[in-house]
Amino acid sequence: MFYANRTQVTAIAAQAGLPAIYDFREFAMAGGLMSYSANLPDIWRRIAGLVDKILKGASPGDLPIERPTQFELVVNLKTAKSMGLTIPEPFLLLADEVIE
Repeated sequence: MFYANRTQVTAIAAQAGLPAIYDFREFAMAGGLMSYSANLPDIWRRIAGLVDKILKGASPGDLPIERPTQFELVVNLKTAKSMGLTIPEPFLLLADEVIE
């Protein structure tokens, strides 16, 4: 529900002056201040590998539990400026993507 309405969710947070951090990059792209999340394409590739093993006869219970290994930080400078926030340069250098 929130993902499908991310434009409205980010607009409400901005109108209330709430600097929010979201869990999907699409929220930052829709106007949210920033997002920090696991890299979903990487997760989907890894899931495909597990599905392949299961389809080839592996027992799901025998497969290892995996955790995300790649994370991405997206910062929306347009939103930061509209909220009167300054994001420090060292933090921006850590970002995988900066929306200007």
